[in-house]
Amino acid sequence: MMAVVCALREKVVHLIKLRQQCVAAIRNSVKHNFSVSANEAEYTERPKYPPILDLSRRAIRERKEREWHEKIRSLETVEEKLFALNLPRYYGWRSLMLTEGHLLYDTFKFFRYITRTQFSSVEELPFSFENNGTLSDNLFNKIKNDVQDALVLEYKCRRRKEELDGRNNLDEGKMENAVAASVIKQINRILLANLSPFIPHLLTAQVDFEPRVEAFWFVGGMEPSRRQRKGREGMKFLTKEDVERPADRPVQYLGSPVLQLRHELPLPVVNTGRLQPEGVSSIEHFQFDPRVLGYGFTHRNGTTIPGFWPGDDCEFGLTSFHTRGHLYHRREFCSTYDEEEALHSQAILASYAWLLAQACYKGFSTYNDVTYPFVTQTVVTNGQLWSLYTYQLNTTLVHSEYALRNEECNFCWGTAPLKLFEEVQDTEVVGFNDKLLKMIIALYTTAPQERVGVNLRPYLKEGKHLVALIDDPERREWLETRFKHMYSCRPRMRLPYELYHWEKIYKVDHKTRPMDARRRPFELGINPFRRQYDEHVPEYIPKSLRPEEDKKTKWKKTYYPLSENVYKKSRK
Repeated sequence: MMAVVCALREKVVHLIKLRQQCVAAIRNSVKHNFSVSANEAEYTERPKYPPILDLSRRAIRERKEREWHEKIRSLETVEEKLFALNLPRYYGWRSLMLTEGHLLYDTFKFFRYITRTQFSSVEELPFSFENNGTLSDNLFNKIKNDVQDALVLEYKCRRRKEELDGRNNLDEGKMENAVAASVIKQINRILLANLSPFIPHLLTAQVDFEPRVEAFWFVGGMEPSRRQRKGREGMKFLTKEDVERPADRPVQYLGSPVLQLRHELPLPVVNTGRLQPEGVSSIEHFQFDPRVLGYGFTHRNGTTIPGFWPGDDCEFGLTSFHTRGHLYHRREFCSTYDEEEALHSQAILASYAWLLAQACYKGFSTYNDVTYPFVTQTVVTNGQLWSLYTYQLNTTLVHSEYALRNEECNFCWGTAPLKLFEEVQDTEVVGFNDKLLKMIIALYTTAPQERVGVNLRPYLKEGKHLVALIDDPERREWLETRFKHMYSCRPRMRLPYELYHWEKIYKVDHKTRPMDARRRPFELGINPFRRQYDEHVPEYIPKSLRPEEDKKTKWKKTYYPLSENVYKKSRK
């Protein structure tokens, strides 16, 4: 018995000593790790607390949107920024489609709102005052004679394909566009040939004929559609205010001017304070669904192209020329009282879209505002009537709360339609307008200027702002191929999801088939149009083509910006 007691006593003593050693070791480690000298920089006069975040649903949504905008701004190349805008939608955004030749009745207020533009009707454009005295009389007379000869040729001595193909059923709108395009090209040729020896910037300017001009942006402040309201009503914890919250609408513009001139340097900035006359039309809030005007929506990739691909040296627009033959078709279903406003709307939309596309090539976007103004000149004509415009882009933020609270706005100065001549009789032009010709010449003589002290690409990586400049050949080729495929807007290999009429009647509206198996997306609570662009299986690598050092990798790498593909790691 005594032996057992002694053994237990020894074990207890051993455990006590072991406990004391553990406590001493812990104390030594604490002293070693945390016993440091006080740093005065760690102490402040007032305590600093982490920010208190608003945890409401609206505040959380706004923070997520701002994080998305910052991620787009952090991308280093132009193509990746444009690519990232389409990542949330595999089948494309459900965009409001606007085309240059489709102007409906009473849309002037709507176009000024979605582009945040103040319009001023003027007799002469801002740059006309500075270029009136730069042309000699002899040179002007030579240009005038050449232009008159070109007008006689186009209106009296030339037979066009449009006339020969449809001699009995001429479409007046298309015929007018054909004549206007020929006159524009003739005048452009004459002015470049005569002015280039005296105007240096015209020697290096690029001329694009019928370029592809497209722009994509988001507009906020509009009432939600019936479909959006119905979707919000089905969500839990949403109040009535959340259901009626204004929605952002994607806008896609498609245009093709007759020709446009570009240069390496931008046009000078217009002093808006000095040139804003009284009676300027303000920007009114247009809160209604755009379908009330007659426009429609369709699923499409958001594309932004100023008529050339990224990497061209001449990235700043000088002047673009557009036709107005669409007014003939417009008179069939619209009033003729707002034709002048329709021309102003066409110029505003075309100018904003072209400048927005140029700004996107400099690293800006519909979410990241421009840091310096972009300026362009626009002409809308049918050969005889000419409307001249100057447009200055000061902001691209028209989404969400910026649609109403943005302090910046864009400016447009435009003239009423002016006649270049009264008529063409045989070999003579009657009533030629010398003043209008000088105004057209001033569009060419306005010299672009270098922006001193301005970083033209503040949101792009210096020296690596294009995909073509990426060092990794695999990533460079992948991004270039996928970017061009996205901007081709070809239809998908598989047709998009469709809800059949019998399903809409018997399963959605009236729910008369409760025993059917639930296999369709709308029965499982899935919205197929919410599928992201990178949600697909990457390209498979055959086993014989896999590298020797990594035979287990089944899928090729993907380089989507701001994306982590679920198939990035190989599946065994």
